[in-house]
Amino acid sequence: MTLPAWSTLPFVVLLACIAVLPLIKRTAPLWEHNSFKLALSLALGVPVGLWMWFGRDPHLVTHSMAEYGQFIALLASLFVVTGGIYLAGDLRATPRNNTAMLALGALLASFVGTTGAAMLLVRPILNTNAERRHRAHTMVFAIIIVANCGGLLTPLGDPPLYVGLMRGVPFLWTFTLFGPWLFTNGLLLFTYYALDRLRYSQEPPEAIAADESAIQPLSIRGGFNAVWLAVIIASVALLGDWPWVKVAVQLAAAAASYLLTPRRIRFGDNEFTWRPIAEVAYLFAGIFLTMIPALEILRGEAHSLPLNEYTFFGFTGGLSAVLDNTPTYLAFFDMGQELTLAGSATVAGVPGLYLTAIALGAVTCGALTYIGNGPNFMVKAVAEERGVPMPSFGRYVLWTMNYLLPVLIALVCLFVSPLAPVRAVGVALTGAVAARPVFWLVKARRLTRAGV
Repeated sequence: MTLPAWSTLPFVVLLACIAVLPLIKRTAPLWEHNSFKLALSLALGVPVGLWMWFGRDPHLVTHSMAEYGQFIALLASLFVVTGGIYLAGDLRATPRNNTAMLALGALLASFVGTTGAAMLLVRPILNTNAERRHRAHTMVFAIIIVANCGGLLTPLGDPPLYVGLMRGVPFLWTFTLFGPWLFTNGLLLFTYYALDRLRYSQEPPEAIAADESAIQPLSIRGGFNAVWLAVIIASVALLGDWPWVKVAVQLAAAAASYLLTPRRIRFGDNEFTWRPIAEVAYLFAGIFLTMIPALEILRGEAHSLPLNEYTFFGFTGGLSAVLDNTPTYLAFFDMGQELTLAGSATVAGVPGLYLTAIALGAVTCGALTYIGNGPNFMVKAVAEERGVPMPSFGRYVLWTMNYLLPVLIALVCLFVSPLAPVRAVGVALTGAVAARPVFWLVKARRLTRAGV
């Protein structure tokens, strides 16, 4: 089935609306209302769904809506369960403590999933930094590290890797990505630490004083919700062949958590509201419908693309930044099975070097935009609900182009390219990326000494 290029127009328009409408003076107040987002999402998505259903293939629509249902069920159940876990007390919002929380998130993401780790840590990070003025950069790096790049080590870390497991990739194969995981997250954490040191040195004295006066011993309230969190994670790991059983288990765990958690913890301590998950559900309903033609065009044209280790990463990563990364991963996984590469052992029928490029692109590049991975928009929504002025869609992309993209280019040079000269470029680029945080650390030290 060949679809015309214009069939992707509603998807492009929806992305443009998400990026532009919050910035326009006349439409910004409307964008504050989730009902407007739902109306826009349905206005663009429903016609595409009806056209595909009656004029093309109804199976594509039902499949996309089934994936949407599973996507929202997982996100909503994790949102509800983690909303019942409250880290009482207050750490100092120092660069060291913030970096430690992000590092913990990078590790947890591979074992409880990027969505689970992001939902588990977003509120403690926000609570810790409540008194600070400069907080947006911390939430941006939480999206990049915890909600995306941390999920490389196991098939539980990110849906594309889990689908790869279902297609025959050995469970332990992802541990071969330990080097890329350590390099990417280590360099990002170093960058964040230096940037936060600089921002911390620029905090008003009253903000630092308020933070230090609020320090309290840590304790966990609603800790029994960890049982429901484990149930949800186990459903992802064990019920992949029974998707609707998996959804039922996840929703049941969420319902149990909601009913059994004292209201003072959920609505008092955690200031829980339904607005963030509603925003994600409304927008992604339109995204899942309007991206059907784009995914079909991708499947049809992938055979004609010039594919090698570099373009496998580039195409998979670039498309994963704006499309669902799971079908994108599958499209190039299938292409990889039709290719051979001298000197590279195959993994589930795909040359190992190509599979590495596909996996790295699908997981890490989801951080490039707010819609690249489900928890991205959720972290943004929760942070904004707590009063953090998060960057707009376009400004967030500029952030990731500035801080993440150079790291990913170095990653490809060092871990994907088989050529020594390209690896040498990767070493040089890594040095250049690391030099900027060193400069920030020096500047922060000078500002601190000067008492600025």
